[in-house]
Amino acid sequence: MTEAVYTRIAEDLRARITTGDLRPGDRVPTEAELAERWRTSRGPIRNALSTLRAEGLIETHRGRPARVVSKKADQAVDMSVPFTRWAHDLGVTPGAITQELSLRKAGAERAAALGVAEGDTIVSVVRLRLLDGRPTMLERLCYREDVGRLLLDVDTDAVSITEYLGSRGHGIVTVQHEIDAVAADAQDAALLRVAPGSPILRLSRISRDADGRVFEASEDRYLSEVVRFTVSGSGVSNDGQYLRAVGG
Repeated sequence: MTEAVYTRIAEDLRARITTGDLRPGDRVPTEAELAERWRTSRGPIRNALSTLRAEGLIETHRGRPARVVSKKADQAVDMSVPFTRWAHDLGVTPGAITQELSLRKAGAERAAALGVAEGDTIVSVVRLRLLDGRPTMLERLCYREDVGRLLLDVDTDAVSITEYLGSRGHGIVTVQHEIDAVAADAQDAALLRVAPGSPILRLSRISRDADGRVFEASEDRYLSEVVRFTVSGSGVSNDGQYLRAVGG
């Protein structure tokens, strides 16, 4: 009987969180309030709250009321998964609002990243990405001209650029990632709805095709409160030495 009570309590609170009745940051009803509502003792209440805490839905601190937390979306960085597919795998709706799609001259940094000469024409894309309508990531993409011009023929708000370019013969065969934290600049702040200077996660990517040529250099800036990055690895190399993370 006790197990059935705490399960029903947990299911009720979980449903309220899922539907948005209880939102991130909201106070969860106290043990006393829940005990009165469910006409039960504190034991089942504590078991229900413990269940939700283990699921990452709430956080509890001694002497303070439990609160709903933002459930972060995991993104693996040891592989390349298009944002659109990643969002669908999470069970949420992806969105895109293109801020810029233009031809421009490559500066020294982008020219070096793409393996072109400084001053060569490249294609620049800036898109705001959303999960269930919430601003989540701002991507700044640069492409070699021959690849990027393909994007001039499509609605970049409606397609996965990675999948579209793959269908046109420019699939990502190898990818190099670099992760760090940066302060939000004016554009980040305005589009991601954070204060200027707020810490955000930056994922820089260099993508190569089947011939080993770089065709994309990108910089994605994520809200750290929404997304976290994960890396999988065996931890031990073939020669028995422990692996360690390196920059670059």
